[in-house]
Amino acid sequence: ARLGITEVDVVGDTRFDRVLQIKEASRQLPLVERFVKDAPKVFVAGSSWPPDEEIFINYFQQHRDWKLIVAPHVIGEGHLAQIQSLLKGRKVVRYTQATMEQVAEADVLIIDCFGLLSSIYHYATVSYVGGGFGVGIHNVLEAAVWNIPVLFGPNNKRFQEAQGLLRAGGGFEIAGARSFADLMQTFETDADSTRAA
Repeated sequence: ARLGITEVDVVGDTRFDRVLQIKEASRQLPLVERFVKDAPKVFVAGSSWPPDEEIFINYFQQHRDWKLIVAPHVIGEGHLAQIQSLLKGRKVVRYTQATMEQVAEADVLIIDCFGLLSSIYHYATVSYVGGGFGVGIHNVLEAAVWNIPVLFGPNNKRFQEAQGLLRAGGGFEIAGARSFADLMQTFETDADSTRAA
């Protein structure tokens, strides 16, 4: 208005429009559906890096009533093997190698291919978006569009969507293992907290 421009239309944010389109086009994934069948609590970690994985995997090694889906940012064999080495005593399967029978018996499903994450968030009770202990978090909107809590690390200040989620009560910043455990305890003891987010 100060510049004398009076003809203005507000057209929205294409990032939000796009993630809603992705949600509408999300795929049914029979292997994932079999994995989560009858599971009361499912944690989906997307675009995770080793510092993220050390935090949440350590927690889930102690809390085995959760099913865990890990979709790492890097799906090279070395990184996948590193993730599996942290999951001692758990039944772990990789998506591309799994059968229906194997996923039915598994505790942890590792997504070792690209293109599924936005659809996989649909199956989560709680989600985690990686990168917040490195150069910055990845796309929080893909998880948030499913109306579930979205956790992420401290390097999120430059990300408008994450800041909006924090203000709205749907996003939760963790500083390390202790704050992660505290949040997860809240979600475990108060089922409404996962839906209200």
